[in-house]
Amino acid sequence: MSGDKFIGYACKSKGGKLEPTELNLCHWDDDMIEMDVLCSGICGTDIHTFDEGWGPTEFPCVAGHEVIGKITKVGNNVTKHKVGDRVGVGCQSASCHNCSFCKEGNENLCSTHAVWTFNDHYDNAHKDKTYGGFAKKWRGNQHFAVPIPQEFSSEVAASFLCGGITTYAPLKRFNVGKGHKVAVLGLGGLGHFAVQWAKAMGAHVVAFDVVPEKVEDAKKLGCDDYVLIQKEDQVEPHYNTFSHILATKIINKSWPQYMKMLKNNGVFIQCDIPEEPLAGIPPLILAGKQVIVAGTFIGPPGEIEECLQFAAKNNIRTWVDTFPMDKINEAIEFVRQGKPRYRAVVVN
Repeated sequence: MSGDKFIGYACKSKGGKLEPTELNLCHWDDDMIEMDVLCSGICGTDIHTFDEGWGPTEFPCVAGHEVIGKITKVGNNVTKHKVGDRVGVGCQSASCHNCSFCKEGNENLCSTHAVWTFNDHYDNAHKDKTYGGFAKKWRGNQHFAVPIPQEFSSEVAASFLCGGITTYAPLKRFNVGKGHKVAVLGLGGLGHFAVQWAKAMGAHVVAFDVVPEKVEDAKKLGCDDYVLIQKEDQVEPHYNTFSHILATKIINKSWPQYMKMLKNNGVFIQCDIPEEPLAGIPPLILAGKQVIVAGTFIGPPGEIEECLQFAAKNNIRTWVDTFPMDKINEAIEFVRQGKPRYRAVVVN
């Protein structure tokens, strides 16, 4: 195998099993790094992509966008990293660097092309296909690799690169802090991060889920209360009390309940991206309470680095189940069945 090829675990058809496959790395340039992949988290986005739940997938697809690796090669223009550094790459691996969003440090909102780490193409002369971290090697632009704090093992660090930043960024953007009461809908892969972030920011935090057995996990994660959302007698005392709701799971028929939970001028943060359109938001309550319904999309490299530092300082950690990389199909099925407590990572 040449130096410009790699072995990745590729999905070759909709919903198919992943197979070790030799593929081409993107063409090298002087702004790139190359790394040996140490591990990669599994995210719901990977499964949506394999299943074409959000749109067409260009097969073969090597997913994985919570990638931790050790740098083995750097280009002549690389100043951020050196050979031997441990770095992480999230959901995005390139942008134009020239639009107003990129210049402001919001590369995730690049108005030209926020390039996904997999199932996308770079805007180079070759239009190289992007491949993710379910692989032995990864190559890409230095700017989208962030240093990993020494406080974290690679397995613990991985899921901050998507699940962590996806929940950290909007809580920060909407100024969550002391005096706020935050509801986290869904105590899972995203929710277990959201609880820890909001608590560390100084908020009173209540987690909502449907699984009674998660109550002890909620306490260990720092929740002030844990509510079974299907039990109206448990939900009702919380109506009109939340300054913020962060939703990791949205059920359209429950929008009236969500709106009743918020105070006037409350903020509803949608971290879930369901495969069906949002529907059923009650417009009268939305208007009458002046509710903000906000989306959020990962975070730029600078903010990912910030969230890792915040996590290290505040002892925020991923709860993680690990699998060998060659058992990735078992790991994917484990995630499909909702078994992780609370993220799954595959390790080379």
